[in-house]
Amino acid sequence: MPFQVNKQGYYGEFGGAYIPEMLYPNIEELRRKYLSIMEEASFQKEFHQLLRDYVGRPTPLYFAKRLSEKYQAKIYLKREDLCHTGAHKVNNTIGQILLAQRLGKKRIIAETGAGQHGVATATVCALMGLECKIYMGEVDIERQAPNVARMKMLGAEVIPATSGSKTLKDATNEALRDWINHPENTYYIIGSVVGPHPYPDMVARFQSVISQEIQKQLREKEGTSNPHYIIACVGGGSNAAGAFYHYLDHSKVVLIASEAGGKGIHSGKSAATTILGKEGIIHGSKTLLMQTDDGQITEPYSISAGLDYPGVGPLHAHLHTSGRGKFHAITDDEAMQAGLELCQLEGIIPAIESSHALAVLDKIKFQKEDIVVLNLSGRGDKDLNTYINYFNL
Repeated sequence: MPFQVNKQGYYGEFGGAYIPEMLYPNIEELRRKYLSIMEEASFQKEFHQLLRDYVGRPTPLYFAKRLSEKYQAKIYLKREDLCHTGAHKVNNTIGQILLAQRLGKKRIIAETGAGQHGVATATVCALMGLECKIYMGEVDIERQAPNVARMKMLGAEVIPATSGSKTLKDATNEALRDWINHPENTYYIIGSVVGPHPYPDMVARFQSVISQEIQKQLREKEGTSNPHYIIACVGGGSNAAGAFYHYLDHSKVVLIASEAGGKGIHSGKSAATTILGKEGIIHGSKTLLMQTDDGQITEPYSISAGLDYPGVGPLHAHLHTSGRGKFHAITDDEAMQAGLELCQLEGIIPAIESSHALAVLDKIKFQKEDIVVLNLSGRGDKDLNTYINYFNL
């Protein structure tokens, strides 16, 4: 399949494993073993049992009647916000913690931006009784205080990243540094489809449960497993990779990704990677990356703590450059208004990341019979302070 990773770890020209020598044994062990471990019957049984009984899967595919009336299409919301911990992130952390156990690792580290991946990692570490350290940018610690409290209650140590923009990129740098210093006993749970191979492929496979369920649920509701459009937000891009996964080679299904346009694409305060990015290497992977002419990483910005990443997963870089995926930059204002609209039309408060996906509905002229699936990747409790400040509630 042209949109799956190849044996060298590339999607088209993007991907690979650009790593310090110290990490080579860890990455190489993972690369050699991840597929065979994931395919073991005992792994599959435990993974799917936990997804069902602990995470609460399958998540509903909800027909949004009032939203559909407004945008003149059949709009379904894939309710990842109803997963345990409040977002899709837990699908991946359940899978990776089972992998870490089978590799004999006792200490878990992770990075987090919006805090949802941090909470999901802390959750599975509590579940399995493993030591947990979460790296988080100082700026994000401030704007995602409820999630920081949740991580601490779950027994994780939250370590602030104080360099650079003090956000997700810097938290990832710190986590990689920790891993280099403790390679033997530590497993790094990466939270998105980013990083060195095999992480992007592994995370996409764990998240592919989303599109697998969409196929089955649509068949029941509409008599077809293929929608006309799938819409998802992209920072690193794991929820989008999961929603797109089983449709990558169905060319009639239009894949739409929304990125953080911030204060405007050319305002200098944006994270619209596919528009502003050039080929580069970040966190062990060759991808599209926001950078200066001499290759220094440009600081990303978004009102959403989960989308302010200067790169994008290599799968998404390939989807963009090949034309298979259509990418839209959504401004802060567009996202916030779309989030409020969902609250008032459907009684659902979305994460601001998901609000970026919702804002795409206004950018497309749908036909009345079009089936649109929008991946509602997370719930909005963690963002209430941002909503309060923005709308003066």
